[in-house]
Parts: sequence; structure tokens; C-alpha cells
Amino acid sequence: MRTIKFIAACALFISASTSFGHESMPHHASAAPVAKEQKDWGIAGDAKAVRRTITLRMGDDMRFTPSHIEVQEGDTVRLRAVNKGQALHEIVLGTKTELDQHAQMMRKFPDMEHDAPYMAHVRAGQRGDIVWHFNRPGTFDFACLIPGHYEAGMTGTITVRPRSR
Repeated sequence: MRTIKFIAACALFISASTSFGHESMPHHASAAPVAKEQKDWGIAGDAKAVRRTITLRMGDDMRFTPSHIEVQEGDTVRLRAVNKGQALHEIVLGTKTELDQHAQMMRKFPDMEHDAPYMAHVRAGQRGDIVWHFNRPGTFDFACLIPGHYEAGMTGTITVRPRSR
């Protein structure tokens, strides 16, 4: 099992280091089923379960509007990222620690392609959606991790209020 994980990690590293430029590389929604991996901040949601869409605008001022959102534990939400700027932006959900680590990796390998159900890459004038099931209470983060954008403060927070028991 360790050998398989090592081979997979090597393949990922090699493909990441030989990919095209992140900002110029098209990011397409995959036709493959979404991998539903439980994260600290929730799990990929089912579009049929969405009862609320929250629009997050992003621009070249390196800000999200709104920069803070609140949801209820158990909500499945469509986060619609609308890029009002001229540059490629992205939205990535996570914890502060995970986003810091991902941003550091992006600085080291700026050409690295990456895609997961908790992120959306959005070209200028376009929009991208994340459907997410918030099944754990707490305060989590979102950010644009394109090198320079995160460091400029392109971040926000999500408060997941615990459901009444």
C-alpha cells in the first residue's frame, strides 16, 4: 500500500511540475463523478440538495464580496463565484492551515494544475460554482490561492452555525 501511495505521489508531483502555466491553463469541469471526501469543513454536495445559492464576487482589487458568509450545519449550498476582474481568480475552501499550505505549494510550483470539488477556477468575466455540504460546525476559510492574490488578502470566512439539537 505504501508503494502505491508513493507512486501516486510521484506521478502527481511530476505532472504538477510539467503542466502548463496556472493562470493561462483552462480549468474545465470534469465529467467524472465528484469524489466525496470528508474534509474538516464539510463534503462535496449534491446539486439536487441545494436550497440556497450564495454569490461571491471577486475582482482585481484582490477581495471577495461578501468576505464573510454564514450557513447552518447540514446546509448544502451553491457558492457561485463571479469574476468581475480582468485576471483569473479562484475560490478554494479550507481551514487556514490547509490554505496556507496550499498557497505555499502554489508559490513553489506556480504552474501546478489543481482541481477538487472544494475549488473553482474562474476566468475574467465568468463564473464558477462549488456545491458544498456543510456538515460540521465551525469557522472555515476561503481564498484565491493564485500566487500574489492570497498574500494581497484575497480571503474570506465561512461560519457554520451548529444545528439545534
